[in-house]
Amino acid sequence: MQFRRLKNVVKSSSAICAVTLYSAPAFAQSQTDDDFLGTVVLGESKREVQTQTATPVTRIDQTEIDDRQPGTIAELIDSVPGVNLVNGSTPQGSGINIRGFGANNTFGTDQKVAVQVDGASVGAEELYRIGTQLFTDPELYREAEVIRGTVGSFEYGSGIVGGVVRLETKNASDFTGGEPGFKFRQSLQFSTNGDGITSSSIFAYQPSQNFEILGNFVRRSQDFQDDGNGDEIGASEFDLPSGLIKARLTFGQDLDQTLTFSLSRSETEESDVPYDTFLTSDDIFGNVDREVESTTAVIAYNYNPADNDLINLDVNLSYADQVIDQEYVDGSSSCENFGCDFPFPDGGFPTVNADQEYETTKLTIRNTALFSTGAIDHNLRTGIEFARRERKDAAAAPGGTDDRFALFAVNEMQIGEAWTVTPAIRYESSSIDGSTAPNDGNFDNDALMGGLSVRYAFGNGFAVFGSAAYTESLPIIDDLGNTDLMEQSEKARTFELGASFDGDDVFQSGDTFAIKANLYQTELWDVTSYTVAGAPMGTNPDSIDTRGIEIEASYAMATGLYVDLNANIADGDENPPSGDRIDWRGTPADSLQLTVGRKFGEELDLSWELVADREKDTNGVTTPGFAVHNLRATYIPQSGVLEGTELRLGIENAFDYDYTRHLSTRPAPGRNIKFGIAKTF
Repeated sequence: MQFRRLKNVVKSSSAICAVTLYSAPAFAQSQTDDDFLGTVVLGESKREVQTQTATPVTRIDQTEIDDRQPGTIAELIDSVPGVNLVNGSTPQGSGINIRGFGANNTFGTDQKVAVQVDGASVGAEELYRIGTQLFTDPELYREAEVIRGTVGSFEYGSGIVGGVVRLETKNASDFTGGEPGFKFRQSLQFSTNGDGITSSSIFAYQPSQNFEILGNFVRRSQDFQDDGNGDEIGASEFDLPSGLIKARLTFGQDLDQTLTFSLSRSETEESDVPYDTFLTSDDIFGNVDREVESTTAVIAYNYNPADNDLINLDVNLSYADQVIDQEYVDGSSSCENFGCDFPFPDGGFPTVNADQEYETTKLTIRNTALFSTGAIDHNLRTGIEFARRERKDAAAAPGGTDDRFALFAVNEMQIGEAWTVTPAIRYESSSIDGSTAPNDGNFDNDALMGGLSVRYAFGNGFAVFGSAAYTESLPIIDDLGNTDLMEQSEKARTFELGASFDGDDVFQSGDTFAIKANLYQTELWDVTSYTVAGAPMGTNPDSIDTRGIEIEASYAMATGLYVDLNANIADGDENPPSGDRIDWRGTPADSLQLTVGRKFGEELDLSWELVADREKDTNGVTTPGFAVHNLRATYIPQSGVLEGTELRLGIENAFDYDYTRHLSTRPAPGRNIKFGIAKTF
């Protein structure tokens, strides 16, 4: 055990040294003062490529969040290969699509992309014509992590085919530096397209090294935006106040325990806006007055004794509540004014007047144990999870409860210096009770799922890896109206194969280069989430097959020049019962994102970004390709009266190009100039 701990310390120290080399000049010197080797400076890119793992994962840190000045979480993570947006520029009517699954133009989610905030599972199920996955503000978060596919998802849920989005809220120590004291940070952002304005006020107080508390209030508002043709984009207006309170206490022997509490809330009130936030049904449904409230509360406990590698215990109790209240605006439906082929009820369609509420309470207990068996070092994560989801009964949306129990284990085994073998397993059971007739039955289901990833490192920066994973999506409350669906889970199998390289001084002294490519193939069968296009309701595809390649690369020079590249090539098929294979409607367009920039010390960062999609044909319907250009500048004076002030300028869609991204139902915004200023006092 002592050897294991010493080994971890060495690894940690190496990581710290690497960070130091990347972020500042490092001085190399031999054992004698006379043999000074000179200053070694390594370049730094915007984003680190995660080459050390077989899992397809991307992390976006606070620096990149600030640099991008995103309006939504979707706008923040859309630079991740395999991630595509459905109307990502607004909190309503938008969603995340990963590897062809997630949000679509009918429902905000299909349960195959999970979103977690500080470990809490957030979001709704299948709300018709309403997208709700992203109802929060990016200013509340310090880090976003995207896990693509299934193999890295077994700690976070079942039925995850697209991937997992994990968000971590800000801490007070991010601003106090871990030292006692008080810090106040104020930031303002302005955007020209839609006259957007965002204010974020952060109060960070650390009365002692053992206790910290943070308060963050954000107000983000935007008028209607224009597309590249100068036309107004419907459903693009919003006013979104958000808040966060977070406290952390460190205590116990050797300060080996922490207790963290976080409470975040976002809300919006809209008047006379389209019920269909995707704008795919003209004005048949009409307009509504809508109020949305999203609340997430988390209590997290960690116990990590310094003298016991077998214990690193995390207990996470979370509660997420999402409420959508809406009421039809008289006279706003074309059916009410001009008639339709079906009767129009007084007061609007029941679906339009439906008030929705989802409450999810979850308890997760996880332990990480480090130990060795012969030549194999283990990082074993085991856990147990209890969850209850309650849904309010509403028109076309049955109410009920979904109680779930899960066990999971992930064992990362390091065999020598070359091999890493990681088996993972998850067992989950569900018990769903309907609250109203005729959806008042009880349905029990369970599933055993798991996967295996293998990575081989050659010792010269190169590595190859592969994985296989199987998961099941258990029935949800939304399916209570169909007994057949309540007794059938969806199954999915994914295979992946990839390679990576990471090295320093590759092309010249002081440079860094990293690249990772990942091939995947997924089959989904026993499909219940989708109805075949043009077929009678309830006609589900027999199976859905998707495949693609994701590439991430970064290169940086000691001079400050850097290049980041992300690319995604995807394809997919849908197999209806008729046997006539058709294109899978969720497949994104092939995409490329290239960033070229230059850092001038810690003071100035200038970058140009190209975002391009290839023309996409899906079952005879063609979405034109596009290429748009974004410019960004971050200036942080290191001296003088403006020392410590952060000034940011961004020009998105610089040439005001008119386009609609594939999978989106609304045109993209035209040229948008963003200016931000922030200061920590």
